[in-house]
Amino acid sequence: MASIDSLKTRRELTVGDKSYVYYSLRAAEEAGLEGISKLPVSMKVLLENLLRNEDGVSVGMDDLKAVAAWLANKGATEHEISFRPARVLMQDFTGVPAVVDLAAMRDAMTSLGADPEKINPLNPVDLVIDHSVMVDYFGNAKAFGANVEREYERNMERYRFLRWGSSAFNNFRVVPPGTGICHQVNLEYLAQTVWTGEVDGATVAYPDTVVGTDSHTTMVNGLAVLGWGVGGIEAEAAMLGQPIPMLIPEVIGFKLTGAMPDGATATDLVLTVTQMLRKKGVVGKFVEFHGPGLANLTLEDQATIANMAPEYGATCGFFPVSKATIDYLAATGRDPDRVALVEAYAKEQGLWSEPTDPDPVFSDTLELDLGSVTASLAGPKRPQDRVLLTNAAAEFKTALANDFGKAETMAERYKVEGENFDIGNGDVVIAAITSCTNTSNPSVLIGAGLVAKKAVEKGLQVKPWVKTSLAPGSQVVTDYLKSAGLTKYLDALGFNLVGYGCTTCIGNSGPLPEPISEAVQKNDLVAVSVLSGNRNFEGRVNPDVRANYLASPPLVVAYALAGSMQIDLANDPIGEGKDGQPVYLKDIWPSTEEITALQRKHVTNKMFASRYADVFKGDKAWQGIKVSGGQTYNWDMGSTYVQNPPYFQGMKMEPTPVTDIVEARILGVFGDSITTDHISPAGSIKATSPAGVYLRDHQVPTSEFNSYGARRGNHEVMMRGTFANIRIRNKITPDIEGGVTKHFPSGDEMSIYDAAMRYQGEGRPLVVFAGKEYGTGSSRDWAAKGTKLLGVRAVIAESFERIHRSNLVGMGVLPLQFIQEGWQKLNLTGEEIVTIRGLSELSPRRQLTVEMYRASDGRIARFPVRCRIDTPTELEYFKNGGVLNYVLRNLAAKAG
Repeated sequence: MASIDSLKTRRELTVGDKSYVYYSLRAAEEAGLEGISKLPVSMKVLLENLLRNEDGVSVGMDDLKAVAAWLANKGATEHEISFRPARVLMQDFTGVPAVVDLAAMRDAMTSLGADPEKINPLNPVDLVIDHSVMVDYFGNAKAFGANVEREYERNMERYRFLRWGSSAFNNFRVVPPGTGICHQVNLEYLAQTVWTGEVDGATVAYPDTVVGTDSHTTMVNGLAVLGWGVGGIEAEAAMLGQPIPMLIPEVIGFKLTGAMPDGATATDLVLTVTQMLRKKGVVGKFVEFHGPGLANLTLEDQATIANMAPEYGATCGFFPVSKATIDYLAATGRDPDRVALVEAYAKEQGLWSEPTDPDPVFSDTLELDLGSVTASLAGPKRPQDRVLLTNAAAEFKTALANDFGKAETMAERYKVEGENFDIGNGDVVIAAITSCTNTSNPSVLIGAGLVAKKAVEKGLQVKPWVKTSLAPGSQVVTDYLKSAGLTKYLDALGFNLVGYGCTTCIGNSGPLPEPISEAVQKNDLVAVSVLSGNRNFEGRVNPDVRANYLASPPLVVAYALAGSMQIDLANDPIGEGKDGQPVYLKDIWPSTEEITALQRKHVTNKMFASRYADVFKGDKAWQGIKVSGGQTYNWDMGSTYVQNPPYFQGMKMEPTPVTDIVEARILGVFGDSITTDHISPAGSIKATSPAGVYLRDHQVPTSEFNSYGARRGNHEVMMRGTFANIRIRNKITPDIEGGVTKHFPSGDEMSIYDAAMRYQGEGRPLVVFAGKEYGTGSSRDWAAKGTKLLGVRAVIAESFERIHRSNLVGMGVLPLQFIQEGWQKLNLTGEEIVTIRGLSELSPRRQLTVEMYRASDGRIARFPVRCRIDTPTELEYFKNGGVLNYVLRNLAAKAG
């Protein structure tokens, strides 16, 4: 539907022999939105979105004026707007449950007497299968083929379901396994920077915008595409035509000056930026990069920085359109007409950036001289904990003594059964070149290849206890590595191709060789992984690994050669050469000039054009999957991968009124920085866990358990896996690591799932207490879905991560934030009974009172909390029991 265009901003733009309609920001300024040319570029994109979608209902003149008023209040004044992204991006871990929900909604539409085909994406949706490949095989030429074969064996049910979805739903495309990582495919192929669509017979041009079911959707901000990660449930609503409610954000300006020193990498830069922005505090805010330093970064460098926006806490890390954007679009084989449109449109709309431009108006600013960037890692537990390479060994030893309690055994070595080597604390057992963060950037991949080349030429070898892997996010990567003659050197060090997917970065590192795993467990060693990823939370990478460091691909190779975090790579020898002389890191580290020369010669647009020509076709295994079923899915009740979820069972057209939470029990009390990995793990399933017991009861052998991430289409597995991370600590059972709690009043210790089921049987509602940054990490909707299915009605935390708070509301779970001090002052034991009243009269951000009673000593406590339902639209979602229920009722009403 065309905009009502109150400000009369509709104009025509001719580029070459083509004409486009667009909504002019210049015309909007002339029509009364004074000064908007001084807005940050990301805010201009939001404003254009409102101009183009003005309907007098979800978008009105007050919204347009509120964006103009931002110049004065800089985001301090709260105002909700409705954002409509051009498209939706999904990966398979989050995409499968989204398609499950859509299939269930079609069933529910039938039950409500409406047309099931009304459940169809109205916006383009691309789902890239990238999260399922595991590193089962490594270190040889057959690893890639063997891992792909194993991937299909494990995931055939899911892939059959996704093939059904791609045929049953309109506007829904699936990029098959073995193609690449969704964000790299998005950057290299799907994204257009300027999108076009047909409206009333005219071709409308507008900024490409996207929301994705993975938090690192922000990577495409580097290509001037505004977008961010949302929960699966929010993405489903966007697919079905619902606008995304959001508050007009603060925008932090990050000014870059100077140029990177020789030998510094984009990884070093992004880890520096992440540390700076975490310290600044940018949660829920936009970050926009600007300044003369942009001219000294490649587009891929920008994408690396944008990728880690979730790690620095921002909603997005946006870069404006520049010459680098145009060069990249052309170099990756985009249509020349589209490239010409991007340049013309960006310049006409004020979205173009030049190094000499005056600074836009920002809410706040900070600055970095690129010349100050030095070699860095981040770890051992958080991506914002940057460590200079020169200090890495010393700081690891301090952590080994203080955080891991290994002061007495720091230097001890332990025999590995059946092998002729020993291992000790700090040994690197995983070295993985992985993740779209870095594998989208040819400079660091070529850098890794050159380190491998120089190491092999000097006679160095990887230590025998290191599991090595190369898992790029695009097939183009292996093309240019081969063309540059670097593949054979990476292979010689064991960095053979293991798959095109996320692998180690998301916990799909596969098992360590059994003798090494046994030695680590038997001797309680602090084993280390070094990976070129974006997440290093404890318990994420591998169950045998307790310390995880993010590093550039060249450093990953270097640490594989050194074999230990206790070695000071900046000063100590990395190994001994074939001439018997010590070899230092500086001896094998390439110059920026060496890397650039190879990149210019061997990364060609023909590679991109060739690899993406049939991107949706897939290999023979994908093409051979038989698809059955029509517009509604034929559920297989025996499936352990895909089941019809219970969210819509018995749903009526009128929602049940919200009631107070009365005499609830506490399911868990958690500390700070509880991640969505803690709440809903993606990794391996323990045989003794509730999910493991369920699978064994359904005749699934342990060898076929796969991962929680792969089984997200089955709510029975996922609710049992909620709060089941092996590293989570519940303060109700402080001495036990893992998903355990106490049931009250019995005092019985049991899994959190079993306790929740017992409470449900008793008719007891549940609450969860948490500290700061609850729900940080991946945009994992199952962290909210599982919480809902366990019977939790409210989560009371000191602060929430943006996406997880939204997901809780989207599932009808009430997020409440402490106004004063957190739960520590309450001296909780877990036996308390909790009551929260006034829920029938909720309003956004309303103050409520929590009442608490403890029977053992008669203690009564009351404390204020802030309702973190932030907008009127979110309140409607909550009252309906969740966003999907809300959308379903609206669609059913229209269909009726």
